[in-house]
Amino acid sequence: MDTKLDSTNEVTSTPVAPESSVVKHSEFSDIPPEKKSHNWVWILILIAAAVGGLLYYQRHSSGDASGAKAAAPPRPVPITTAPAHKGDIGVYVEALGTVTPVYTVTVTSRVQGQIMDIHYQEGQMVHKGDSLLEIDPRPYQAALTQVEGQLAHDQAVLAESKIDLDRYKSAFARNAIAQQQVYDQEQAVLQYEGTVKNDEGQVENARVNLTYTHIASPIDGRIGLRLVDPGNIVQANSTTPLLVITQLQPITVVFSIAEDYLPQIQQQLRQGHTMSVAALDRTQEGQIAAGSLLTLDNQIDTTTGTVKLKALFPNKDSSLFPNQFVNARLLVETEHDATLVPTAAIQRNAQGAFVYAIKPDKTAQMLTVKTGTTDGNVTAVDGVEPNGQVAISGFDRLQDGASVSVRQGGQGGGGRANGQGGQQGPGKQKGQGTQNKGRSAANGEQAP
Repeated sequence: MDTKLDSTNEVTSTPVAPESSVVKHSEFSDIPPEKKSHNWVWILILIAAAVGGLLYYQRHSSGDASGAKAAAPPRPVPITTAPAHKGDIGVYVEALGTVTPVYTVTVTSRVQGQIMDIHYQEGQMVHKGDSLLEIDPRPYQAALTQVEGQLAHDQAVLAESKIDLDRYKSAFARNAIAQQQVYDQEQAVLQYEGTVKNDEGQVENARVNLTYTHIASPIDGRIGLRLVDPGNIVQANSTTPLLVITQLQPITVVFSIAEDYLPQIQQQLRQGHTMSVAALDRTQEGQIAAGSLLTLDNQIDTTTGTVKLKALFPNKDSSLFPNQFVNARLLVETEHDATLVPTAAIQRNAQGAFVYAIKPDKTAQMLTVKTGTTDGNVTAVDGVEPNGQVAISGFDRLQDGASVSVRQGGQGGGGRANGQGGQQGPGKQKGQGTQNKGRSAANGEQAP
């Protein structure tokens, strides 16, 4: 520590800093204040210039990318196509139907007795005249024998009275007896003839009762479950059935349609046309059987505005079962030479239905169409030229005038073969009944 003596004679002491501290203090003390402020200004200028350059570079790069993107042509929209073609399409009516046997027989006993034997198996297919049940015939055989004996006795009495009548007539011719005796004998002969006729009726009745002890099938059909067993006693004319037989071949389907279709159906029936009916499964995707319209009811149900129709099915494979619910599909008429497109090609907006037609230069053209009958995946339309191609996919990016690229294997899909309609409708050779929209909407008991 250095000690100095100033003019006031006061002693002051100044601490001695370390050497390093003295050196640094002297370095900073040597830089002028004006130069320090200029250094900070230049640093800020350099930072601002760097940020501005970076922003300019980014904006310039973004502008170049946007220009390049705008200059690049739009990529074609990948799609699949199908042809629009001329063909036939059916107008169908669909409704819920019930399979109904042509004949159903509930077999009961017409005589009283014990069941001796059963000649059928449960679920067996039987023919008319096949033996089914045997009831004890012995009481009825005895009754037949009794009336046959009474008949023989009365026939002998009648024969004797006729002999006496001939004798009386001969005696009266010789004036041996009075004519009154002849008249009395004639009336006696008539009485014995009436007695013989009564006996003959009793004999026939006994024979019929004896026949009833043997029960045979009255129709061709299928027997249900067994309801009685051998040894049971059955009563005459009882309401308890012995068995039930239902005819399966042929079989009918009864369904109801709206009265609006009645004029068309009546016209077809008056002209003698056979109207085909298909029985579809619950999902309306598989055809169970094919038949034809048999007849329609004689009145309209005022509560529902529908009329019942009955269709006949051969049912050779027994695919239809009594009381089964099916979807009946009636072909009302066939539209010929209609322009057909796949249903998937039809799009809709606020203005209505439209399709994208593919032009030869591989661009899409939006065409407004008027839809008609729909049969499954095919729809009749107006506003599309036949033999052209329409888009059936890629609608999320497709627009009017857009360039398209058709995928391989896409052409020709989605439609049914031309000319496969006829009375069976387009594509019916495959037998897969499908839902029908438009004019062929279902009605009556079920809406498809």
